[in-house]
Amino acid sequence: MRAYGFKSNGGPEVLEEVQVPTPAPGPGQVLIEVAYAGVNFAEVQHRRGEFGEPDGPGGYDVPGLEVSGTVAALGSAVHGPAVGEQVAAYLPGFGGYAEFVVVDADFVRPVGGLPLAHAAGVPCVYPTAYGVLADAGRLGDGESVLIHAAAGGVGSAAARIARGLGAARVFGTVGSTEKTQLAAALGYDALFVREDFEDAVREVTEGRGVDLVLDPVGGPVRQASLQVLAPFGRVVAYGDLGRHADWRADVFDLWKNSRTVAGYNIGDVARRSPATIGEHLSRALSALASGALPYAPPTVLPWADVAEVHRLFEAGGTHGKTVLAVAEQGAG
Repeated sequence: MRAYGFKSNGGPEVLEEVQVPTPAPGPGQVLIEVAYAGVNFAEVQHRRGEFGEPDGPGGYDVPGLEVSGTVAALGSAVHGPAVGEQVAAYLPGFGGYAEFVVVDADFVRPVGGLPLAHAAGVPCVYPTAYGVLADAGRLGDGESVLIHAAAGGVGSAAARIARGLGAARVFGTVGSTEKTQLAAALGYDALFVREDFEDAVREVTEGRGVDLVLDPVGGPVRQASLQVLAPFGRVVAYGDLGRHADWRADVFDLWKNSRTVAGYNIGDVARRSPATIGEHLSRALSALASGALPYAPPTVLPWADVAEVHRLFEAGGTHGKTVLAVAEQGAG
C-alpha cells in the first residue's frame, strides 16, 4: 500500500511516498481503509526525532495519529464496528499517513453521520481537549479558562468544549496580532498575543486571574501562567511546542499561593486507560454530529502536500484543524 513516511529524522523534506505492507488485523483490532488523516504537531515531533529514530517496516516510520475511513476487516474478538461502517480512530502508535491502518478497537468509533473529512480531525484533539479540561483541569461551572496556542487544533476544540462543560469566560493566546482577529470565529471571549498575555489577563479579569490555564507551549509561558491564576487555579501542561529545557515548579510557591500544576499526555492515557480515550471520542463525535458542539470545517489538503503542511505547522502558519485527503471514499 502507499504511505508517506521517513527513513531518517529531519526536516519536512525527509517525508516521502513509500510502499509498505498492508497490515492485517490481529485479535481485538480493526483494519481501516483511510479516507482522511488528521495532522497534529506531535507528528512534526515524530518526524524530527523527538520520539526516537525510525524503526518501522523497511526502516520507515509512518506518522499520523488520527484518521477517518471505512472498516475493511475485523480481527478476532471484535464485536463492532461492522465491516463497511464509517469510523474515526485514534492511533497511539502513529501510522495514519497510509491507505490502510490497523488499530485496537478501543480507539475506533462510528462517525455517526459526521462527514469523514470532519471526523478525521476529531480522534486526537477532542479527547485531548476533554482530558485537559475535565480530567486534568477539573473545570467547574462558572469558571474561567485561558488557552495557549488558542488557534490550533486542540485549542479551538477546547474553547468550544469548555462552554459545554460550564465555563463562563474563555480566553486564549496566539503567536501574532493577526490571529487575534479570529477570537469570535473560534469561540473565545478574547484573544491576546502570547508575549504580552499577563497584563492582558489581569486587566480583563480585573486582577482576579483565571481558574484554569491550558498550556502546550512550555518554558516562560508556563511559568508566567502561574502568575495569572485565581485562588485555587490550575495550570495543565500537555505539550512543549516551544522546545524549551525542562522547567521545575517551586512547591513552596505553589502551596504559598494556592496554585496547582497538572499534566496530561494522551499517549499515557491510551496505554493505561484506553477506555477513557474511546469514551471521549464517542462523546465528541456524537456532539459534533448532532450540532450540540459547534465545529468549524477543517482545512482539507491533498495527501501529496504533506511536507508543505509540516512546514506550515512548524512556522505557526495554521489555525483550526488541517486534514489530508488520502482518498475521497465516503466523503460528504
